[in-house]
Amino acid sequence: MTWRAFVSIAMAALLLPFCGAQAFAQENQPSPPSAALVDALSAACRGDATEFANDLTQESSAAFLALPASERSAFMDRFSLGDNPGRPLLSTSDANQPVVRCTTPSGTAEFRFGAPRTHENLSFIPVTVVNGQSTTFGMVRENGGWRLLSLGLVLLDVPQLSKQWAEDALAQSEAEAIANLRSLAEAIDKYREAYGKLPESLSQLGPAPPGEISPDQASLTDKELAAGSDQGYEFRYRVVTAAQGSGATAFEISAVPQEYGKTGRRSFLLDADGKIHAADRHGEVATADDPVIPTSS
Repeated sequence: MTWRAFVSIAMAALLLPFCGAQAFAQENQPSPPSAALVDALSAACRGDATEFANDLTQESSAAFLALPASERSAFMDRFSLGDNPGRPLLSTSDANQPVVRCTTPSGTAEFRFGAPRTHENLSFIPVTVVNGQSTTFGMVRENGGWRLLSLGLVLLDVPQLSKQWAEDALAQSEAEAIANLRSLAEAIDKYREAYGKLPESLSQLGPAPPGEISPDQASLTDKELAAGSDQGYEFRYRVVTAAQGSGATAFEISAVPQEYGKTGRRSFLLDADGKIHAADRHGEVATADDPVIPTSS
């Protein structure tokens, strides 16, 4: 063996423990905070409650897993801005920061990460939702990994957020029901102008094949409303006698939540005068004796 070969072997033997320790240290370093947030968003998008809980702090994880299954699902939907479990798609922006897209049957939410600001055991990651708002996620190093700590400047309070988001979802569903009532009333008025009579049912307002618009398929509303349900509410239409007692015909449309307490609390009635009444009827139909909501609502 030559002297040079002997020295090479000796140096390799001396360096091997150091290199092995360095590799072990690299393998056991926690993933960066951005990677942990990517995991959380991806798990929420898939509707994987167990994996999502792993990305929360120990206290938040216990609170999340204690929620009923339906509330866990709703929490993850709100977190990932979806309405059902979907498929996460991961990429990188021009600034070499993560981009997470959550694709569900109703559309895609895109989260674009900014550069994290990290100091010791805390990290703050700005995230912009395309065509939406921006917020900052706080991350904390716990048990050797990064965990979700806050949304914006508010510490993550799973029970409170779950309650708040559920109330927001109910309010949004009720607002959409009101908007749909007005949209249906407008479509019915257009039908009467076009055909000189009121439709017999909502189905006659629905889409028609190209060039085949008729009194039975007037193409005045979408197929969901024409079928009598949309955004968690069911709509019922009926022809009535005008309030003035003239014998003329008018119409009423009622809207009730499909799942009371989940898709809405209030029931609505658009009366013959075009006023909308609303009340918590526990899933039953509203009446003309219920309070009238303001026109701007």
